[in-house]
Amino acid sequence: MSRFTMNKLSKLFMLLSALCFAVPAFAQGGGGSEVNWVAIAAGFSMAFASGICALAQGKATASAAESLARNPAARPGIQLALILGLALIESLALYTLVIIFVKVK
Repeated sequence: MSRFTMNKLSKLFMLLSALCFAVPAFAQGGGGSEVNWVAIAAGFSMAFASGICALAQGKATASAAESLARNPAARPGIQLALILGLALIESLALYTLVIIFVKVK
């Protein structure tokens, strides 16, 4: 993409995000219909954390497979680093899930 197109797209996304925040600002005060914003934010955060974990795990596995194809003799070191890395990546989603269970009532 050209720089001009990227600039137009970034301005469009900034405008759309501003419009998303403008709608609740003009909403009327509640007459009993309370929205649990913590639960909604928790759902979005879990989706975001899971998506980032999936991308990171895919990248780590692809890199490990490529390095094994280049140097099969280094398998034990690569395997240890891969398993440790995958465990640390997965902990992001688990910590997010624990925080959600603590905060959402």
